[in-house]
Amino acid sequence: MDFLQNDLTTLHEKLLNKEVSAVELTEATLAGIKTSDQKFEAYINLMEEQALQDAAAVDAAGVDANNVLSGIPYAIKDNILTKDVETTAASHILEGFKPVFDATVVDNLRHAGAIGVGKTNLDEFAMGSTGETSYYKTTKNAWDQSKVPGGSSSGSAVTVAAGQVPFALGSDTGGSIRQPAAFNGIVGMKPSYGRVSRWGVIAFASSLDQVGQFTRTVKDNAAVLNALAGHDPQDQTTSQRAVPDFTSSLNGDIKGLRIAVPKEYFGAGVNAEVKTIIHQAIAQLEALGAKVDEVSLPHTKYGVAAYYILGSAEASSNLQRFDGIRYGFRAENAKSLEELYVQTRTQGFGDEVKQRIMLGTYSLSAGAYETFFKKAAQVRTLMNRDFENVFANYDLIVAPATPNVAYGFGQNEDDPEITYMNDVLTIPVNMAGLPGLSINAGFSKGLPVGMQLIGNRFAEETVYRAAYAFEQATRLFEQVPGGK
Repeated sequence: MDFLQNDLTTLHEKLLNKEVSAVELTEATLAGIKTSDQKFEAYINLMEEQALQDAAAVDAAGVDANNVLSGIPYAIKDNILTKDVETTAASHILEGFKPVFDATVVDNLRHAGAIGVGKTNLDEFAMGSTGETSYYKTTKNAWDQSKVPGGSSSGSAVTVAAGQVPFALGSDTGGSIRQPAAFNGIVGMKPSYGRVSRWGVIAFASSLDQVGQFTRTVKDNAAVLNALAGHDPQDQTTSQRAVPDFTSSLNGDIKGLRIAVPKEYFGAGVNAEVKTIIHQAIAQLEALGAKVDEVSLPHTKYGVAAYYILGSAEASSNLQRFDGIRYGFRAENAKSLEELYVQTRTQGFGDEVKQRIMLGTYSLSAGAYETFFKKAAQVRTLMNRDFENVFANYDLIVAPATPNVAYGFGQNEDDPEITYMNDVLTIPVNMAGLPGLSINAGFSKGLPVGMQLIGNRFAEETVYRAAYAFEQATRLFEQVPGGK
């Protein structure tokens, strides 16, 4: 089954017409992954037995004619809990951990009839923007295997871009869906904070994390969000507002849409060719009837610094639970309880995770709290006000998703600041809890360039409407990776 040539609607019709059964589709998907994944290394493990059981259940009950996800295989980022299936967050410290329940998003998709086929690779505990910090393997970019795939949702982005599955789940704390979506030329959506449940998602930074999805097309992406979104009694941060049909506004009409282009998102550090391609894409939106103005988001420049203080502080708190006592890896030959804690965490966590725990613990300490954590929280408030001021007059913000295209492995390993700056354009969306989507806007040196569309809180419909109009006008999704 070639998922690069079949969208969800086409697959749904084939299942309904009995051209293929859910079991056959799942078997073909698993076979395709086994054949191609040596090239991409997108998966930590496959859920073969569970997937075939779920597919057989769909066939026995009959494919749901009113549900486009019924019988459709998909992949799950390995920081999202799957009952009785190993969930590692790509960390040694969780090796062998099998959860006793499913995350709400997995449960929602199972009720929709979707078939989870495997757990995808990521930066350890979702901390990283290149896909290089996983304990298990290094995922390769779908377009050029000598380039990074982006992170932290590296495996989920690549498995969709490479045509192994029609859609995949990811999580986004500071750009971890949009950045790998940009590097791999697909559609990646980070919904509004509270739109999708985080219950059963291994926490990095609880006030910033959000589950989202990767697809090849905008319509597919909207259809998946229909199944994921909604209030969850187990997650008190989820919104109780009604969930619309996100596919209903996809008509290609954006006449009169008011688009803001923030000058700070085109500043120093953003590649010149990326700027040119994004400006051309904005001109395409204008040609479709949108009204475009330049605006300012003046506190953007403080976003990376504030994010790494706040995110690391929350991470240092969230990761205290991994101590070798209840689950996962446990260091051997410890002579005391304290030594067990220290050795388990020393051996179990990678360098990037340790670095963020240390930064977060320091910023929460008595001597540094006022200077760092409190100031970062104040900056976050100012960034939120910047967005509120813009959305008082505009429907959408459009900008690059990343400052550059995918680059070579190890290229910036001696300068973590450069790696951190790869998230400079995506971090503000998480700080403000807004929906943000990355869509392919063109190519530079044969690699995709991502355009980011940012909506007001809970305005995913507006984001999808503009993205769909652009997609249908350019048909860039028809260009697929050839591989190198």
